[in-house]
Amino acid sequence: MTSHDFKSAANAAIDAPAANQAIARELLSGASERPCFIVGRNEQSSGLIGGLRLDGLVDDFAEPGSDWRGLPIVSTAQLPGDAIVINCSTSISPVAVEQRIKAAGIGSVVSIHELISAAAGGIEQPRFVQDQREDWRLFDAEWGEVFDSLEDKPSRQILLDLVRYRLTANTQFMQDYAIRVKDQYFEPFLDLRSEVFVDAGGFDGDTTEEFCRRYPDYRKVHLFEPSQRNMRAAKARLEAHRDIVFHQEGLSDQVGSMTFDAEAGSASAVTSGPGEEVQMTTLDLAVAEPVSFIKMDLEGWELTALAGCERHIRDDRPKLAIAVYHRASDFRTVWRYARSIHPDYKVYLRHYTQGWSETVMFFV
Repeated sequence: MTSHDFKSAANAAIDAPAANQAIARELLSGASERPCFIVGRNEQSSGLIGGLRLDGLVDDFAEPGSDWRGLPIVSTAQLPGDAIVINCSTSISPVAVEQRIKAAGIGSVVSIHELISAAAGGIEQPRFVQDQREDWRLFDAEWGEVFDSLEDKPSRQILLDLVRYRLTANTQFMQDYAIRVKDQYFEPFLDLRSEVFVDAGGFDGDTTEEFCRRYPDYRKVHLFEPSQRNMRAAKARLEAHRDIVFHQEGLSDQVGSMTFDAEAGSASAVTSGPGEEVQMTTLDLAVAEPVSFIKMDLEGWELTALAGCERHIRDDRPKLAIAVYHRASDFRTVWRYARSIHPDYKVYLRHYTQGWSETVMFFV
């Protein structure tokens, strides 16, 4: 497939007809007397409350008898057989959610993509779709360059599928994907051995723990995590592992302090709102020795942190595993930055969920 074919296929996805339009129109008309439920706690499901008659939210992990935004919460097993379920899941497991609902005997499942298509502009597109469409419109030539640079066929197929999904929220493009977050950052083509590993965005040590388990011959790990609470959890989790240097700092392009939202779990990030004041540094200042493998998932802060790694990237030529899913532009800007330092980096793309999140670009 050429970059021209790639862009043509992505553009065609925007205008492709959606399935289940009869059921979606029935819901939108208000004429349906069937019970209706939503799945997913996010902006998409929140936006439907008040606009549609909804009987509840499906959540198999919530406490019995609880509610969300005024909607009673029910389990999949409690759904009546004639129910209509609107699948608002978009980030991690939209395909698995639909499969689980249908396996319970519910035949009428409508995706948020199908509902938006039937509404013909009456329901706002998810934010990730709006973001992708704007970036695609402005930088389609550079998206073609990224496609052409990818090293293998799986990378090119992943980019095509992801762009089509991110342009539409249509789960038909994610049917072949599995949720495999434990494999994230650790691909065979990296050929990891005797590494000095930088875990940027160390959170509670989960990625470093997996790294140490898979590659016990590592030389050293530098774990960066600015949150006090997360750092305590990481140190406890990794107590049995050797040669780990814990840096209670965030990585950036300069030294200073910033506000950090540590309440968001694995999505903890630099914020302009309330949070914990944390110290920031650059990798070039914090680590003097050569490094061989850098992983980054910094909730959209990756490009800024990479600018503070320029010396290490230029001199050490480390393997890079960089999250690129937080904004559509990340696919382009991270790619452009790494290749500006080493144009001969081999570039791979891998994806670890069935939704828009957890995409990693590798430079080898």
